Parts: sequence; C-alpha cells; structure tokens
Amino acid sequence: MGDKEIERIKEEILRLKSEKGMAVFAHNYQIPPIQDVADVVGDSLYLAYKGQEVEQETIVMCGVDFMAESVKLLNPDKRVVHPNTRSRCPMAAMVDVSSLKKFKEEHPKALVVAYVNTTAAVKAETDVCVTSANAVDIVKHLDAEEIIFIPDSNLGLYVMRHVKDKKIHLWPGYCHVHQDITPEIIRKMKEKHPEAVVMVHPECTPEVIDLADVVASTEGMVKYARASPKREFIVGTEREHAYRLKTEMPDKVFYSIPTAICPNMKKITLQDLLTAVKTLSPEVVLPEDVMVRAKKPLERMIEISKKLKKI
Repeated sequence: MGDKEIERIKEEILRLKSEKGMAVFAHNYQIPPIQDVADVVGDSLYLAYKGQEVEQETIVMCGVDFMAESVKLLNPDKRVVHPNTRSRCPMAAMVDVSSLKKFKEEHPKALVVAYVNTTAAVKAETDVCVTSANAVDIVKHLDAEEIIFIPDSNLGLYVMRHVKDKKIHLWPGYCHVHQDITPEIIRKMKEKHPEAVVMVHPECTPEVIDLADVVASTEGMVKYARASPKREFIVGTEREHAYRLKTEMPDKVFYSIPTAICPNMKKITLQDLLTAVKTLSPEVVLPEDVMVRAKKPLERMIEISKKLKKI
C-alpha cells in the first residue's frame, strides 16, 4: 500500500469516526498509521480504564483479543469492536481455566493475581488483575502470604525481586517478543549507542533486566524519557513503541530493537480498522456470567491503583 493510499484511508477513518461518534483506541504496539488515527494510545492499564472516561458509546479497540475483552468488561453498556479477531495474544493462551483451577487446588491459600494478558474466562477465576506498570505495587498491597501469578513468569520474577515477604507461585508463561530480546542484543546496542539510556520492559528475562538502566512499562518509558535530561534511549520492548516515543518527543532519539516484533499485533491492518469503523464489527460479545466475574478483578486493579495513586 502506497503512502497516498495510506493517507486516504486515514482521512476516511478520521471522517467516519467523527460522523459516527466513536473512539478508536490503540495499543503502543500497533502500526504507526493506526496510532496516527487513534483517539487514545497507551498501555494496558491506561486503556483498561480510559474506556470509562470517553463519552463515545462505541469503542474500536486496536490491540490483541484480551485488550478488547477488558475494555468490554469495564464498559458493558458500550459497543466494543475488535477489528481483527485473529489478533490474539499467545501468552494469554498459555493459561486455561481448567489448568488454573487445578493449580488453585494445589495452593488453596493463595490469591490469584492475573496479568491483564489473560482471557476474560481466565480473569473470571482470579482475584485481581495487574499490568506491568502496577504489578509490584499491587502484589505488595495485597493482604496475602501466598500469591499465584499468571501467566508471565518473567514479570512474576520481576515482582519477586521487589516483594520479599510473600511466597509467589509462578505460571510457566512468557511473551515471545520480550523473551527473544537477549542480553547479546542489548550489549550490541549499548556498544553501538554508548550514550543511550537502556529502557526495558519487565516482561524481559532477568538477564536482560540486569543490563538495563530503567525497567518500566511502556507508559512508564514515556514518562521516564519525557522527564529525563538524556537525549538518547534504547527501547527494550516491541519495536512500534519507539514510534509513539518519537512522535511525542521529536527532540530526542529512540532506538528500537528491529527484531522485537509482535506479529499478532500486526494482524490488525489499516484496512481492518476502516472496515470496522464502517461496519461497527466484529463486536466483542462475552457470556454474561463471565462478564460479571471477570469484571471484578479488573475493577479491583483500578481501585487499588487509584488508592496507591498509580493512575
């Protein structure tokens, strides 16, 4: 697709969403043209509660499946559209309801803490959700001696670095994008850009985190880079996040990791978004019992985050 066609589609999306009174949400890992036409761009936590603030009755969520589900869970009376239902999170698929129930039986005293990267059905079996931005603070806050942390083991290990007074049982899941960011890749980038601050996501392996100057969620990276007097930054997460950083801070330089690509995020194309805006479909529909139960851990996350002033 050429630049002229991209601009034409972007203009049509902007016109239609304005005429129809809808909001377009985009995760930081979405392709640049989709970020360009979005009303809200952010990480999981930001998108999780922002739907409750926008006045539009239709939200088109450009992100993987669990993100669209989360927006629907928190906004049951709104129409939530997911432009491509094949855009799914492999890590979310690493934990299922039956396996989680068995794990809970093995650890009956533990509270279940679910990374938002989980399906609605799995969330319905949990006590509280977390994101990479608030996982440490929420686990610290919980009145429990034992925690089951699902599904990202790397994020769980990062939480364990900072929470020493709880026994944490990790689920063996991971994000392949962050798992594939190796220490060797970081070292080579540091050699190439010696003045750059190394920012990495807590979904990265412990060995990569040990090499970082800053460990933060994608939203945390934005805040850090904006406040930092430094000019150059290595962005240790999915490569598209560097686009948002460059857009918001054109006076600074951001080096993405070329191989850090989430193919599932990229399944949503600009044409998919245009079709979704035109047709208001595919709409996210969840079973009522799942809606009721899965909403609670998300609401608890937001409640605790506000109490801790993390939102």
